[in-house]
Amino acid sequence: MSGVLIVSGTDTGIGKTVVAAGLAAALGSSYWKPVQAGLEDGTDSGRAVSLGVQDERVLPEAYRLDLPASPHLAAERQRIDLQDDRLSLPDVRPLIVEGAGGLMVPIRRAPPHLMIDRFALWGAPVLLVARTSLGTINHSLLSIEVLRTRGVPVAGLLFVGEAHEDNEATIPALGGVRSFGRLPVLDPLDAPTLARAMNEHIDLSGLRAAIGLGA
Repeated sequence: MSGVLIVSGTDTGIGKTVVAAGLAAALGSSYWKPVQAGLEDGTDSGRAVSLGVQDERVLPEAYRLDLPASPHLAAERQRIDLQDDRLSLPDVRPLIVEGAGGLMVPIRRAPPHLMIDRFALWGAPVLLVARTSLGTINHSLLSIEVLRTRGVPVAGLLFVGEAHEDNEATIPALGGVRSFGRLPVLDPLDAPTLARAMNEHIDLSGLRAAIGLGA
């Protein structure tokens, strides 16, 4: 789907929000987090603004849930039924969409509906955010495999963390996917340092092409 890029990850807490915000700011795209689970420490949408996404380009969440948990559990605790129609893609382009947790995180228990099921319905390519550290080969290749099994297009990988030359070469080679670079650990992590790192370390022209904006 031209104009839309989904940002998911091999795990939760892996840096999806930082990557999604950095991309939205760098590409002049809108940002959307459909389901926010956990409000006590603020929202990912709010963090995206603090990391450089223009406030008017941050779309409101379809659902804001109090509990920091899988969307299905957080919704059940509040007795909220997550409706499919509210999870349809907004008519805004270009658009960076940040998924909740990893690919197999449940949105609804019954009938079963996972994040990857929603991605398949959207039909947009997925950028997979992966760690560079120990365990990432298994997690990343499993994630690539399940995306392909469900017929979800894979835009490629973007690594986050300290440099690991072998992991960064092995996963794209074995998975048959493109790497768009590695975002290093940033200190401080703020809008200026993120923007600089995106320009210095990430293949933004390749990602422009992946989202359908041209190289």
